[in-house]
Parts: sequence; structure tokens; C-alpha cells
Amino acid sequence: MIASEDLEHCKAAIRTGSRSFYAASHLLPARVRNPALALYAFCRLADDAVDLNDEKVAAVLSLRDRLDLAYRGIPRNAPADRAFSTMVEEHDMPRALPEALLEGLAWDAMERQYETLSDVRAYSARVASAVGAMMTVLMGVRDADALARACDLGVAMQLTNIARDVGEDALEGRLYLPHQIMEDEGLDPAGFLAKPKHSAALARVTRVLLAEARRLYHRSEPGIAELPFSCRPGIFAARHIYDGIGRKVRSNNFDSFSQRARTTGRQKLGWLMLSILRTGAVSAMPKSAVLYAQPLPEVAFLVDAAAQPGLYQNPRASILIDLFTQLEAQDRQRV
Repeated sequence: MIASEDLEHCKAAIRTGSRSFYAASHLLPARVRNPALALYAFCRLADDAVDLNDEKVAAVLSLRDRLDLAYRGIPRNAPADRAFSTMVEEHDMPRALPEALLEGLAWDAMERQYETLSDVRAYSARVASAVGAMMTVLMGVRDADALARACDLGVAMQLTNIARDVGEDALEGRLYLPHQIMEDEGLDPAGFLAKPKHSAALARVTRVLLAEARRLYHRSEPGIAELPFSCRPGIFAARHIYDGIGRKVRSNNFDSFSQRARTTGRQKLGWLMLSILRTGAVSAMPKSAVLYAQPLPEVAFLVDAAAQPGLYQNPRASILIDLFTQLEAQDRQRV
């Protein structure tokens, strides 16, 4: 069981670092909420360690070592690490899932950019769907169809984040928009980063990302009905809160430079209430054929890892080794 003092530390980290998840977590039963807070606190720590650190490569390598210690049962002496390690042991969490998140953070450290929408989905799979798959495991669900829909939701949420943060990211030299779609709209990615500003063409690119997010929000919903009844309101809440952020971006005419899309406490409360109502509604409905849709190609490895923890042999192990070898070489050059 996660130590109470470690859990309180995780709650505080999420309360300030991820308000949308913190709001949604109140609708989860304690048996899921507590390990979920440990999971999100460690993921939040990982994201901030890379995002807010000037030495991003070194930060990723440090996270790799911390993850290894957590899986060996000898975590670093820090509340988030101890809580995460306990969560891993108690729920038999497949290591390939947090390693996928780490791979996405490594891509951030290497300042990777993305040519196609599929490439952006692949990034979203690592930094968001991996967390969705881990949440599904925490709920005791390892059904492949439910996991595929959880991964849809993760990609949708990350695409929403990207659309919301286009301006902020560009001003800091980051670009997650697919180059191919930018070029189709007459935008040069390098030129945009050199002089980032809002434009009608940029709005159209952002609209494409949010249209894909909306498609995946709807596709994810039949999977929510496959979760334990007590877990459904919290996941519905996350779905509606993040979709609400996307709607706010639209109402701002897709302009993330002059204002950041934010939702109000009253709106969050409304979505929480809606989520409770929808939980009852889906329980009375027949299963949708959408539930059985094939996983997105970009998330299939996550579904396999979570659904078959004892049988899964990570085909990406050599890719990860090569990736971290590159990072270590970069880090040595820095020194």
C-alpha cells in the first residue's frame, strides 16, 4: 500500500500541476484514485523534469535510471518515486508502458518534429496513451478492445493539448504540428518557428488536429462502458473536460497566441455532473460496434503490452537501447 505521506505529496503535485486530472480524479473510487495519483505524480514529475530543464537530455537519462530503480523495487528516496514503485508492484504494471512515456520525453529532449498526422499520433501515443493504458490496468481491465479505446482517448487529449499550446510552444521554439499539413496550408515550418504568429492558415492546421481529436473522443466512449461502473464517471469527466478545452480553442478562433484556452470551475462542475449522468446511460445501452474497431496503428504496441503482460516481448527494446545510446553520446558531448 502507498504510504500516506507519499500519497499526500502526490495529491499536492497533481492539485497544482494537473488541475483537469485532479478534478476528474474525485469521481474515481479510492482503490483506483490513490494509485492513479501516484502514477500521474510520477508522470508529471517526468514531464516537468524534461520540459523545465535546460539540460533535457540529462533529465531524460536520469528519469530512465529512476524508472529502472522503481521497477527493481529500490526507488529513489523521494515520495513520487516510492509511490510509483509501490503502484508498479501492486498492479503488475507492464514496464513497456512507462518506457513508452519515457521514449516520448526523449523525443522532446531531441527536439524531434513531426512530418505527418500519423507521426503526431505516434508521439501522442507515448506521452498520453501510455498513461491511459496504465490507468486502464489500474482499474483491473486488460481487455484489448477496452485498452484500444483508452488509447484513443489518450491521443485525443494530447492532440487537444497541442492545439491549445501552439502559440506557447512556438514562442519557446517547439513545434508539434505536422509539417505536411502546414505546408499544404502554405506555411513553412522553419519560417513559422523563426517568426511565430497567428494566421488564418495556422488556424486551419489547428482545426485539423481538433477534428481528429473529436473523432477519437467519440471513438473512445464505448470503451468507457467496459470499465468498472465506479470508474466510469472519472473517465467520462476527463473526456468532457479535455474536449471542453478543445471547444474553447475553437471559440477563440484557433488563436493560441493572444489568449490561452481555459475552462472555468463552473464548467468543470457541469462536466462532472454530466459524467455521472452518462455513466448511468451507457449502462443501459447495447455494446457499440465501435468498441471492436482495430487500435490505431500508432498505439497497437501499448494495447499488446497491457493486455498480455506475461507473454509480451517488447519488439521495441532494441529501438529504446539505440535511442538511449544516442542520448548518452549527446550528454557526453555536452560535458
